[in-house]
Amino acid sequence: MADTITAETLRFERDLAAPVETVWQYLVDPELRARWFMGGPTELHEGGALGMTMRHGNLADEPDPMPERYAPYDGKAWSETITKLEPPRLIAFTWSGGEAGEVTIELDRIGNDRTRLTLTHAGLRGADDARNFGGGWGSHLAVLEQRLEGKHIASFWALHAQAEAAAARALGLPA
Repeated sequence: MADTITAETLRFERDLAAPVETVWQYLVDPELRARWFMGGPTELHEGGALGMTMRHGNLADEPDPMPERYAPYDGKAWSETITKLEPPRLIAFTWSGGEAGEVTIELDRIGNDRTRLTLTHAGLRGADDARNFGGGWGSHLAVLEQRLEGKHIASFWALHAQAEAAAARALGLPA
């Protein structure tokens, strides 16, 4: 599926090999969310906290050395605010307390055993944000897709480098 990447908004669509209820659990259960993105204590209601703990070393199935530029963030924990919640269809939350926009993830059934996930990150602060978040969301969604398909993930950071280069190309920036 085509991704849309601009300096203000990112939009990713993925058709996932799992029913909506399974994908929803990967979004809201902190332990499952930690296997593809970031886990953390979560208060699952509008206005509640969505915990975020960076443990990117847990995303691959093999040892995966972290690039130097991300090492200072390993183990960083914070929370964002859930702004909208419609289980099992939609969750929206702030990023950087809203300073870096809002993320909305929508799920739609495709038959009985597949789900279309649409992630929109709106309110970005410019091209640097778009490249950074584009690389992040692109790689995290690739991990989610592979987890749901039961595939081996050799390197999160290789997926991240590919996604960041694709975001830079879409923005007309050097990779």
